[in-house]
Amino acid sequence: MQQQISVITLGTQNLERSRRFYVEGFEWKPVFENDEIIFYQMNGFMLGTFSTQALEQDMNRAGLMTPGAFSLAHNVQRRGDVEPLMSRLAVAGGCIIRPADEPPHGGFRGYVSDPDDHAWEIAWNPAWAIDADGHITFGL
Repeated sequence: MQQQISVITLGTQNLERSRRFYVEGFEWKPVFENDEIIFYQMNGFMLGTFSTQALEQDMNRAGLMTPGAFSLAHNVQRRGDVEPLMSRLAVAGGCIIRPADEPPHGGFRGYVSDPDDHAWEIAWNPAWAIDADGHITFGL
């Protein structure tokens, strides 16, 4: 079995508010959108933002959608890229939930939540290489 993720889908209460966060904050471009879902082509998988009501119906799990029980991460190539990206995400509708600092294991990171309270770690790790396509390689 291949180790892969094809799609990560996040429930959102307001698709347009969510779109602003991802398009203006991260500067990502949707590859598909309609009244219920927006897809962003990532490096090797899709990220979807789906109307919570439609996602709950699709999964047959009404009322169980609660954000914040996990975090997603976006690694950057330089330490100096962390705080400007966090600021841009906050201006685009996000909320800084942990200012950038140096964790005990090294690097530099902070956390921003999107408008639906999904946590994003914005991080620089000097031991992880990021290639031109945005693929990250674990290394120590």
